[in-house]
Amino acid sequence: MEIVKINPENPEIEIIQKAADVVRRGGAVVFPTDTIYGLGVDALMPYTVERLFKIKKRPTTKPAPILVKDIEMVKKLAFVNGKIERALAAVWPGAVTVVLEKKGIVPEILTAGKRTVGLRIADYRITQLLMEQLDFPLTATSANFSGEPSLLCADEIIKIFEKHYPRPDLILDAGCLLPSPPSTVLDLTGPKPKILRIGPVNKEQLLEILK
Repeated sequence: MEIVKINPENPEIEIIQKAADVVRRGGAVVFPTDTIYGLGVDALMPYTVERLFKIKKRPTTKPAPILVKDIEMVKKLAFVNGKIERALAAVWPGAVTVVLEKKGIVPEILTAGKRTVGLRIADYRITQLLMEQLDFPLTATSANFSGEPSLLCADEIIKIFEKHYPRPDLILDAGCLLPSPPSTVLDLTGPKPKILRIGPVNKEQLLEILK
Protein backbone atom coordinates (compact mmCIF):
# COMPACT_ATOMS: atom_id res chain seq x y z
CA MET A 1 0.00 0.00 0.00
CA GLU A 2 1.61 3.22 -1.20
CA ILE A 3 0.76 6.59 0.35
CA VAL A 4 1.28 9.78 -1.66
CA LYS A 5 0.52 13.28 -0.42
CA ILE A 6 -1.38 15.49 -2.85
CA ASN A 7 -2.14 19.20 -2.74
CA PRO A 8 -5.94 19.64 -2.75
CA GLU A 9 -5.65 23.29 -3.85
CA ASN A 10 -3.21 22.65 -6.70
CA PRO A 11 -3.12 18.90 -7.41
CA GLU A 12 0.09 17.58 -8.95
CA ILE A 13 -0.81 16.08 -12.34
CA GLU A 14 1.89 13.41 -12.11
CA ILE A 15 0.23 12.09 -8.93
CA ILE A 16 -3.16 12.08 -10.64
CA GLN A 17 -1.65 10.13 -13.55
CA LYS A 18 -0.09 7.67 -11.10
CA ALA A 19 -3.50 7.02 -9.54
CA ALA A 20 -5.07 6.58 -12.97
CA ASP A 21 -2.38 4.04 -13.90
CA VAL A 22 -3.11 2.06 -10.73
CA VAL A 23 -6.82 1.69 -11.49
CA ARG A 24 -6.14 0.94 -15.17
CA ARG A 25 -4.04 -2.01 -14.00
CA GLY A 26 -6.90 -3.29 -11.85
CA GLY A 27 -5.77 -1.67 -8.60
CA ALA A 28 -7.69 0.14 -5.86
CA VAL A 29 -7.11 3.80 -5.01
CA VAL A 30 -8.29 5.90 -2.06
CA PHE A 31 -8.93 9.49 -3.16
CA PRO A 32 -10.65 12.60 -1.76
CA THR A 33 -13.99 13.85 -3.07
CA ASP A 34 -16.38 16.70 -2.25
CA THR A 35 -18.03 14.59 0.47
CA ILE A 36 -15.70 11.81 1.72
CA TYR A 37 -12.61 9.84 0.80
CA GLY A 38 -13.67 7.33 -1.84
CA LEU A 39 -12.37 3.87 -2.63
CA GLY A 40 -12.06 3.56 -6.38
CA VAL A 41 -11.65 0.65 -8.77
CA ASP A 42 -12.64 0.15 -12.40
CA ALA A 43 -16.41 -0.14 -12.00
CA LEU A 44 -16.86 -2.16 -15.20
CA MET A 45 -14.55 -5.05 -14.30
CA PRO A 46 -16.29 -7.65 -12.12
CA TYR A 47 -13.03 -8.90 -10.59
CA THR A 48 -11.95 -5.40 -9.50
CA VAL A 49 -15.40 -4.74 -8.01
CA GLU A 50 -15.21 -8.07 -6.18
CA ARG A 51 -11.84 -7.02 -4.74
CA LEU A 52 -13.35 -3.71 -3.66
CA PHE A 53 -16.00 -5.54 -1.64
CA LYS A 54 -13.30 -7.65 -0.01
CA ILE A 55 -11.22 -4.59 0.90
CA LYS A 56 -14.26 -2.90 2.46
CA LYS A 57 -15.59 -6.13 3.99
CA ARG A 58 -18.84 -5.17 2.32
CA PRO A 59 -21.56 -7.72 1.51
CA THR A 60 -22.24 -8.11 -2.20
CA THR A 61 -25.94 -7.58 -1.45
CA LYS A 62 -25.21 -3.84 -1.14
CA PRO A 63 -24.77 -1.96 -4.44
CA ALA A 64 -21.90 0.48 -4.94
CA PRO A 65 -22.31 3.93 -6.52
CA ILE A 66 -19.98 5.12 -9.27
CA LEU A 67 -18.30 8.31 -10.41
CA VAL A 68 -18.43 9.41 -14.05
CA LYS A 69 -16.61 12.21 -15.84
CA ASP A 70 -19.45 13.52 -18.00
CA ILE A 71 -22.98 12.88 -19.21
CA GLU A 72 -21.69 11.15 -22.35
CA MET A 73 -20.19 8.48 -20.12
CA VAL A 74 -23.54 8.16 -18.32
CA LYS A 75 -25.25 7.40 -21.63
CA LYS A 76 -22.98 4.38 -22.11
CA LEU A 77 -23.90 3.04 -18.68
CA ALA A 78 -27.58 3.88 -18.23
CA PHE A 79 -30.72 4.78 -20.14
CA VAL A 80 -30.97 8.55 -20.54
CA ASN A 81 -33.72 10.50 -22.29
CA GLY A 82 -33.91 14.24 -22.84
CA LYS A 83 -35.70 14.93 -19.56
CA ILE A 84 -33.14 12.94 -17.57
CA GLU A 85 -30.23 14.60 -19.38
CA ARG A 86 -31.56 18.04 -18.45
CA ALA A 87 -31.89 16.96 -14.82
CA LEU A 88 -28.33 15.61 -14.77
CA ALA A 89 -27.00 18.86 -16.22
CA ALA A 90 -28.86 20.75 -13.49
CA VAL A 91 -27.60 18.78 -10.47
CA TRP A 92 -24.02 18.01 -11.58
CA PRO A 93 -21.25 18.48 -10.70
CA GLY A 94 -22.22 18.19 -7.07
CA ALA A 95 -23.10 16.02 -4.11
CA VAL A 96 -26.08 14.33 -5.75
CA THR A 97 -26.05 10.65 -6.67
CA VAL A 98 -28.62 9.94 -9.38
CA VAL A 99 -30.23 6.51 -9.71
CA LEU A 100 -30.94 5.41 -13.30
CA GLU A 101 -31.82 2.20 -15.10
CA LYS A 102 -28.55 0.54 -16.00
CA LYS A 103 -27.40 -0.98 -19.28
CA GLY A 104 -25.87 -4.44 -19.64
CA ILE A 105 -22.31 -3.08 -19.58
CA VAL A 106 -22.65 -2.46 -15.82
CA PRO A 107 -21.65 -5.61 -13.87
CA GLU A 108 -24.30 -7.35 -11.77
CA ILE A 109 -21.94 -7.47 -8.78
CA LEU A 110 -21.71 -3.67 -8.75
CA THR A 111 -25.48 -3.23 -8.44
CA ALA A 112 -26.23 -6.30 -6.29
CA GLY A 113 -28.28 -7.69 -9.16
CA LYS A 114 -30.57 -4.65 -9.29
CA ARG A 115 -31.63 -3.06 -12.57
CA THR A 116 -30.48 0.37 -11.39
CA VAL A 117 -27.17 2.10 -10.77
CA GLY A 118 -26.22 5.22 -8.80
CA LEU A 119 -23.98 7.74 -10.58
CA ARG A 120 -22.38 11.07 -9.75
CA ILE A 121 -20.01 13.76 -11.02
CA ALA A 122 -18.10 15.12 -8.03
CA ASP A 123 -17.49 18.83 -7.56
CA TYR A 124 -13.88 18.43 -6.42
CA ARG A 125 -10.72 19.22 -8.37
CA ILE A 126 -8.72 16.07 -7.56
CA THR A 127 -11.66 13.81 -8.40
CA GLN A 128 -12.39 15.61 -11.65
CA LEU A 129 -8.75 15.48 -12.77
CA LEU A 130 -8.63 11.76 -12.01
CA MET A 131 -11.81 11.08 -13.98
CA GLU A 132 -10.46 13.08 -16.94
CA GLN A 133 -7.64 10.54 -17.17
CA LEU A 134 -10.01 7.56 -17.42
CA ASP A 135 -12.40 6.22 -20.04
CA PHE A 136 -14.36 4.14 -17.52
CA PRO A 137 -16.28 4.93 -14.31
CA LEU A 138 -14.82 4.54 -10.83
CA THR A 139 -16.55 3.14 -7.79
CA ALA A 140 -17.34 5.90 -5.31
CA THR A 141 -17.99 3.99 -2.11
CA SER A 142 -16.50 5.35 1.12
CA ALA A 143 -12.95 4.38 2.11
CA ASN A 144 -13.77 2.52 5.30
CA PHE A 145 -15.03 -0.86 6.46
CA SER A 146 -18.69 -1.55 5.74
CA GLY A 147 -20.95 -0.44 8.58
CA GLU A 148 -18.31 1.79 10.15
CA PRO A 149 -18.42 5.62 10.20
CA SER A 150 -16.94 7.44 7.21
CA LEU A 151 -13.43 8.77 7.79
CA LEU A 152 -12.48 12.32 6.83
CA CYS A 153 -8.72 12.19 7.46
CA ALA A 154 -6.23 10.24 5.36
CA ASP A 155 -4.17 9.22 8.39
CA GLU A 156 -7.23 7.50 9.92
CA ILE A 157 -7.83 5.62 6.67
CA ILE A 158 -4.18 4.57 6.50
CA LYS A 159 -4.38 3.19 10.05
CA ILE A 160 -7.39 0.96 9.43
CA PHE A 161 -6.23 -0.44 6.09
CA GLU A 162 -2.56 -1.02 6.89
CA LYS A 163 -3.49 -3.80 9.30
CA HIS A 164 -5.72 -5.75 6.91
CA TYR A 165 -5.60 -7.67 3.63
CA PRO A 166 -6.59 -7.11 0.94
CA ARG A 167 -6.02 -3.38 1.10
CA PRO A 168 -5.86 -0.43 -1.31
CA ASP A 169 -2.84 -0.18 -3.59
CA LEU A 170 -2.57 3.61 -3.35
CA ILE A 171 -3.86 6.29 -0.98
CA LEU A 172 -3.91 9.92 -2.11
CA ASP A 173 -3.40 11.86 1.11
CA ALA A 174 -5.01 15.29 0.91
CA GLY A 175 -5.16 15.65 4.69
CA CYS A 176 -8.51 16.05 6.42
CA LEU A 177 -11.71 16.90 4.53
CA LEU A 178 -14.39 19.19 5.87
CA PRO A 179 -17.27 17.29 7.50
CA SER A 180 -20.06 16.56 5.03
CA PRO A 181 -23.02 14.19 4.97
CA PRO A 182 -23.12 11.52 2.25
CA SER A 183 -24.44 12.68 -1.11
CA THR A 184 -28.12 13.31 -1.67
CA VAL A 185 -29.66 10.40 -3.62
CA LEU A 186 -32.17 11.20 -6.37
CA ASP A 187 -34.08 8.43 -8.16
CA LEU A 188 -34.97 9.30 -11.77
CA THR A 189 -36.22 5.86 -12.81
CA GLY A 190 -39.90 6.70 -12.35
CA PRO A 191 -42.28 9.25 -13.88
CA LYS A 192 -41.40 11.76 -11.14
CA PRO A 193 -38.08 12.38 -9.35
CA LYS A 194 -37.90 10.72 -5.93
CA ILE A 195 -35.48 11.72 -3.18
CA LEU A 196 -34.14 8.58 -1.50
CA ARG A 197 -31.67 10.29 0.84
CA ILE A 198 -31.18 13.88 1.91
CA GLY A 199 -27.54 14.98 1.99
CA PRO A 200 -25.67 18.23 1.31
CA VAL A 201 -28.36 19.20 -1.23
CA ASN A 202 -31.74 19.36 0.54
CA LYS A 203 -35.25 18.87 -0.85
CA GLU A 204 -35.93 22.59 -1.37
CA GLN A 205 -32.63 23.07 -3.21
CA LEU A 206 -33.33 20.07 -5.44
CA LEU A 207 -36.82 21.27 -6.30
CA GLU A 208 -35.40 24.68 -7.21
CA ILE A 209 -32.64 23.12 -9.35
CA LEU A 210 -35.06 20.81 -11.16
CA LYS A 211 -37.66 23.49 -12.00
